[in-house]
Amino acid sequence: MELIAQRKNKEIYVDNDKVIKLFVEDHSQSDILNEALNQSRVDEYSNLNVPKLIEVRKLENRWAIVSERVEGKTISQMMKEQPEKTDEYLNLFVDVQLTILSNEVPLLNRIKEKFTRKLENATNIDENTKYELLQRLQGMKNHNKLCHGDYHPSNVIVKEDGTVYVIDWAHVTQGNASADAARTFLLFSIDNNEELAEKYLNLFANKSGIEKSHIQRWIPIVAATQMTKNIPEEQEFLSKWINVVDFE
Repeated sequence: MELIAQRKNKEIYVDNDKVIKLFVEDHSQSDILNEALNQSRVDEYSNLNVPKLIEVRKLENRWAIVSERVEGKTISQMMKEQPEKTDEYLNLFVDVQLTILSNEVPLLNRIKEKFTRKLENATNIDENTKYELLQRLQGMKNHNKLCHGDYHPSNVIVKEDGTVYVIDWAHVTQGNASADAARTFLLFSIDNNEELAEKYLNLFANKSGIEKSHIQRWIPIVAATQMTKNIPEEQEFLSKWINVVDFE
């Protein structure tokens, strides 16, 4: 197997026509099984190109999710290789996200319920801020749109023939499109791509017909849920976004 990526809680390998996501030993078994189930649900119930789930198995006491390998380049790679085409690739990126959001996949967790649990259990957010964020969250509209939950150019693969695949469905939910857009905006910002983040936000609002202010109202909530992961290098940055007054 060839190691192609390494994260805090997993390693990703390729083995001929397979991709193997190998988790650390103490990773939650239920989370791994849920990720595999969600990937299958999206593949089964949506019109999207999603890598086929092959199996969930144990390798040397570590759980692994094995999926088909999709040959191609991520939009992130394409942007780095041809920076002069960044706007073109950003347009494609947003179009794919709108296609995702046009789907409804039953039985997935609801985004408001997931965010509520995260905020209620947060230990690194003061109680007053937590209360205000929860109040704002409860006031958000309930939708059933398919939300990727980690939509970033590195999770969109374009094959040589132009076919687009979306990968990494670990955080998928059903809910409000504005929440998913707010999450993508923050992912760009965390990567120090503030200019691209703002371009993305304006483009998504324009193409989706959703008012920019609706997306911005979700940003403090999404930033707070990201803070609950307790990634040290992100804490100071995210803490600046959770002040709900900023977007009133």
